[in-house]
Parts: sequence; C-alpha cells; structure tokens
Amino acid sequence: MRPSRLAVLLLICLTATGCMRRGPRYYAPAQPGPMYSQPIAAPQTVYAQPQVYAQPAPVYARPAPQPTPAYTQSVPVQAAPPPEPPPVMVAPANPSYMPTFAPPPPVGGGYEPVYALDSGDRLRIQVFGQEGLTNSYTVDAAGNVNLSLIGPVPARGYTTKDLAGAIADRLRNGFIREPSVTVEVEAYRPFFILGEVTAPGQYPYVANMTVETAVAIAGGFGPRAKKTGVQLTRVQNGATMRSVVPMNFPLKPGDTLSIAERWF
Repeated sequence: MRPSRLAVLLLICLTATGCMRRGPRYYAPAQPGPMYSQPIAAPQTVYAQPQVYAQPAPVYARPAPQPTPAYTQSVPVQAAPPPEPPPVMVAPANPSYMPTFAPPPPVGGGYEPVYALDSGDRLRIQVFGQEGLTNSYTVDAAGNVNLSLIGPVPARGYTTKDLAGAIADRLRNGFIREPSVTVEVEAYRPFFILGEVTAPGQYPYVANMTVETAVAIAGGFGPRAKKTGVQLTRVQNGATMRSVVPMNFPLKPGDTLSIAERWF
C-alpha cells in the first residue's frame, strides 16, 4: 500500500523541525575470539591453495627426448670374399721337412684334381684320317711319347688335353693342314704299397682309388700293422713329398704307401 501525500509531507515537516532526532549509537566492544581468529585463517586460504605454483607446468612434466642409438644407423654390407683355391705344394728347401697334403674332397661332390701324365702311363692317341699315327703309346722314362712321323713329344706333367694340342701343333707344322687329335689314358702307371700288408708290391692304379682301397688290393693289413695313419710318398713338380694321411685320402698313380708296424 503506497503512503499518501499527506503522510509524506508530515514526515518531512517533522524531520525539518527536529522532532525526530537520532539517538546515540552504541557500538559493541571489540571482543577477541572467533572474530579475530577468522581473519587469520583467510591468508592461509590464499597461500594454502597455490594452484599455479603447486602444479608444475605440463611442459616440464614431459620426458626429455632420448638420443637415437648409434647402432641403428645403416651400415653398408660388404660381400663375402670368394673362397681361396687350394694351396699349391712346392718343393721344400729342407729335405727333412714333412709337408701336409690337402684334405680329400667331400664324398659325392667337390673338385676333381687334374691328372698329370708321367712315365708308365699308356695312352691311346688317335689322329683322324691318319691310320699310321693312331695307336697306343707309353710315356717313357724321359717323359716323352714317340710318334713315327713327328718324333718324341714331351708328355710329363701334361694333361691329355695339353698333349693333344702339342701333337696337333707338331703335325700342323708341315705335315697336316688341320689335324684333329684326341688322347685318352688307356692304363695308368702303377702305385706301390710297402710295409705291414699281406702282399706288398706294385699294383695297377684304379680310378678314384683311396688309401683304404689300396690296402684292400694288397690283401689287407698285417697282424701288427698300424692302422691309425699311413705314410704317403708322392713326386710332384719334380720334388718328393712325404706325409701321414688318413684312410680316405685319394691316391694318384705313382704314389707309394708305407704301412708302419705298431709297437704293442
């Protein structure tokens, strides 16, 4: 309910005349206690929750980047070197030196050594179109084969292919314009086996022969034979080589085997 204008005017008049005076104001005395304990707790609220300083910035919480290990770098791969060929045996300076022969090739594969001709080999030499030259020839003690038309031709240390080429060169020099020559080994020179075997002596060589095969051809080991190793003597490149070889070592024509006697 809004006051009337008469009531408002009456109130203004009373105020102006001093009828309505303000009474004395009374203030409550300052009392210690909860009133003063509350302002003290207020600053603690400000410093007790320092949201900005209590939590570290995310940038410092990240782990430092790890360096890339050196071994992860790509390294160029080098190709393996090709296998070295078997060493070539040379004549030792000291006659008492005992060289070791190369190990035999693996069974069922590996390289096949090239056969070199020498004294005692019987060859079948065929010259196409020349029946008088086609015949069997034996390499003599000097290492030559003697053909009726061209005379002696060196054969010691040659392969059958090399000897065929040498004969063709002789025939081409004033005898036949385009000779065609083939050479085959008809019979190999023999090998020798000595010592503690049943029948030591000289035997014809057989292709792909080993020490064990040679002992079997000679009748087997004797009762006091040493079976752990056999001494082999071989003439190679004009030098005599001696070594102890195992039972599966391959033999060549002209080799000499010595079977030692065991002491007990």
